[in-house]
Amino acid sequence: MKISITNKQAIHDALITDLQRRLFKQYNERTSEFIVTDEDYDQQQTLLVDRILHLETLADVNDVLIEYGDLFMDYDSINVFTLEGTMNYMFKLLKNGFHN
Repeated sequence: MKISITNKQAIHDALITDLQRRLFKQYNERTSEFIVTDEDYDQQQTLLVDRILHLETLADVNDVLIEYGDLFMDYDSINVFTLEGTMNYMFKLLKNGFHN
């Protein structure tokens, strides 16, 4: 399902906000496990934003969620890896005001 031009910015903003928040939480939780530098974190943020800004379809969003699957370890997030789950995840983000 192609994302319409009128919705693309809101979806990009919502995904960037949520996935950056999840990446930051993971980064803080894992600093004692791995030697992770701020430069590594900055690079991950840059790659994430670049990947999101090139999304064109719901399947693309699903691919990103699968690619960043380690950010979705809680039980409530387990269904984001299906197309239906991805769509519901996006609706939830947009409903809760994660977009600018």
